[in-house]
Amino acid sequence: MSITPDLIREKLIGGLGAIHVDVEDTSPNRCAASFKVLVVSPQFEGKPLLQRHRMVNNCLAEELKEIHAFEQKTLTPEQWEKQKAQ
Repeated sequence: MSITPDLIREKLIGGLGAIHVDVEDTSPNRCAASFKVLVVSPQFEGKPLLQRHRMVNNCLAEELKEIHAFEQKTLTPEQWEKQKAQ
């Protein structure tokens, strides 16, 4: 399976109802070995950080078997709006 930023974005939007997803391939040669994501989802409301990260990890369980490094930031829509305003 070829893991692309678009594939990760689509899975997070579909699996978590994300309203905003940024995916960056951070591999030195863009070989899809490491990714950095920002996920904004209303499903994160009232959930602690660890639970949010587990939700993302569950959504990308198959892809994470092939990814060597994965950095994630998870925000609620309200947190996202506050961050954008800064």
